[in-house]
Amino acid sequence: MATEDKYNLKNPAVKRILQEVKEMQNHPSDDFISLPLEENIFEWQFAIRGPNDTEFEGGIYHGRIQLPVEYPLKPPSFLLLTPNGRFETQTKICLSISNHHPEHWQPSWSVRTALVALIAFMPTPPNGALGSLDYNKEERRKLAIKSREAAPKFGTPERQKVIDEIHEYMLSKAPPVSGSLKQSTEEQPTEIVTAAGESANSGNSGPVDERDTVGGNDIVIDEPQVAAENASPAVHREVRQVSAEMPAQLLQNSRSTRVQRSADDRFLTLAAVGLTIAIAFLLLKKLVKSSGYGAIFMSES
Repeated sequence: MATEDKYNLKNPAVKRILQEVKEMQNHPSDDFISLPLEENIFEWQFAIRGPNDTEFEGGIYHGRIQLPVEYPLKPPSFLLLTPNGRFETQTKICLSISNHHPEHWQPSWSVRTALVALIAFMPTPPNGALGSLDYNKEERRKLAIKSREAAPKFGTPERQKVIDEIHEYMLSKAPPVSGSLKQSTEEQPTEIVTAAGESANSGNSGPVDERDTVGGNDIVIDEPQVAAENASPAVHREVRQVSAEMPAQLLQNSRSTRVQRSADDRFLTLAAVGLTIAIAFLLLKKLVKSSGYGAIFMSES
């Protein structure tokens, strides 16, 4: 990637992004892949594989990640492009590591962290969260099989080229779908309608206008912060690491807040007591002076 002529390599965000690109290349995963655009390294295209032993198994789900210019000090945003029956497409997803929860974000987290977390969230219950979908398992299995047929159409030719390359890579790494499941799906074709009123089976009909994905009317999906119990073993290991880091950091922040509040409360209490004593003393002095006993006290002293 020729970034020398386009970006300041001393910029912290650029340095971090190039570091993550290199890390992705040196340590690839069969469960996901993500690549930045050559013309804009702050925009990444990705694909994740549906977790094993779930209704998403065998599926290839594409999406987009947008990194802020302050990255990694501020979190990224990401959305899905492939119909899946769990999240709406063309919708920014609100998770604990997305830009909708900057208070939870840690600069040590990365694009890899976000993708591992997203895979873990796939089989979890939506619990009525805004923008979530709650298709039954059979419908999700059909979408998982259909997701392998072709990559979704999205954006410019450059974006589409990256998406197609990612799709081919994921197909080369994905195990074949079991014959019984595929046969069952073919025998019972069902047109699944998404929450936006569009047929999920016709999700690859044409390119998507970018303006619909980055405007101010994005629906927010607020997901519970739980990990999937039936994700693949490789995903489990990374999810446990992320899950162990996040509660510890949140607990530490909570304890610091409580200690600070306790110190502030003690200071305010002492200040109030001191002010009360000073007022009482002044009132007593004024009372003594006005009653004529002030001279007696002065002479005795």
